Amino acid sequence: MTNHRYILEPYNGPATRYRCPECGKNREFTRYIDRETGNHIADHVGRCNREVNCGYHFTPKQYFQNKGMPISRSYPKPIVGPRTVPEKAKTPSYIPMETFRASLKGYEGNHFVQYLVGQFGLELTNKLIALYFIGTSKHWLGATVFWQIDQRGRIRAGKVMDYGPVTGHRVKDRITWAHKFINFSDFNLDQCLFGEHLLKADRNKPVALVESEKTAIIDSIYFPQFIWLATGGFKNLTVQKCEALRGRHVVLWPDLNCFDKWSKIAKMLNAICMSVKV
Repeated sequence: MTNHRYILEPYNGPATRYRCPECGKNREFTRYIDRETGNHIADHVGRCNREVNCGYHFTPKQYFQNKGMPISRSYPKPIVGPRTVPEKAKTPSYIPMETFRASLKGYEGNHFVQYLVGQFGLELTNKLIALYFIGTSKHWLGATVFWQIDQRGRIRAGKVMDYGPVTGHRVKDRITWAHKFINFSDFNLDQCLFGEHLLKADRNKPVALVESEKTAIIDSIYFPQFIWLATGGFKNLTVQKCEALRGRHVVLWPDLNCFDKWSKIAKMLNAICMSVKV
């Protein structure tokens, strides 16, 4: 657990996201809170979630420096006996197989699947469903589950999203996690790459890595010479999450305006991959 007194407010629905003071986008701004009081520091102290298109980030340190006030960085640590006992690293949690299997149906009402059928036909869409284990969620009518399955077949996570059945555009504010609707007292989310389970079938085939699950699925049709995986967010491109790519030839395909950021991480990935191109 972090010992910082001031943290970004954890997500608890749209009410905990605000209008960015820089770009003006609503529900894209996360404010800092004081863990000691539970209150926001100030309306403009926080970070815009549109890190590429906006990038606004006003920290508590900047706020208190501007006011000429000292900042208390640390939150009081609990004392156990004569000394503090270090917290053990948590083991990853996994989605139950019965939950995963229950999602592999209802495709006639799945908006993302309807979009794929409209673009590529029923036969090819069925192949994509089987390849990536595309699921259906009841959380929102027509929602899709993108399951993150590691190379050992363990289901690390399920990202629930909704799309327009005709346009294929993502429905804003409709994104959550499958484990939030399962009776888990303490689920430790430890993500892997989307599509990682495909690596085991061919250990020599080069890997193409993109940000969006939708992009990976569609690109697998047009460029079958690659195994297409997705990070699920540009910040998820880390050496730790890419450990499954060790010894592979990898091509990174960043989204617009992310080329420089992914290029920096590509240099670090060279330590574990056979080759990395951006």
